[in-house]
Amino acid sequence: MKKKDVTVNHRVRTVREALGLTQREFSKQVGLAQTALSMIEIGKNNLTAKILKLICAEFGVNETWMKTGKGEMLKASPQLKELGDILVDLTPETQEYLLLVARELRNVQQKLLKISDSIPE
Repeated sequence: MKKKDVTVNHRVRTVREALGLTQREFSKQVGLAQTALSMIEIGKNNLTAKILKLICAEFGVNETWMKTGKGEMLKASPQLKELGDILVDLTPETQEYLLLVARELRNVQQKLLKISDSIPE
């Protein structure tokens, strides 16, 4: 069985798919033509250092992972890290309560986003 060659070009596609973006959406956010992104993903064009840095900055991707495949794909935001630090210090009961509150906040956010999407500009 041949070992799969995973390159930085393949990791670009992995990031895009993990974010649930089409090639058109992803390429627009980093200032590329969709065809250029397609050529990068299939390995026909090389990923430039500039585009690599743009992808990492725009989508919160760990640059080391992008270059080498080592570590976590996405960097944790400072807020997420702080929330994790706080959570560890809470009692199990308080953790459960915080989880319930977070779920409710997520539901409210989703409803608000649906409402704002339906309002014509």
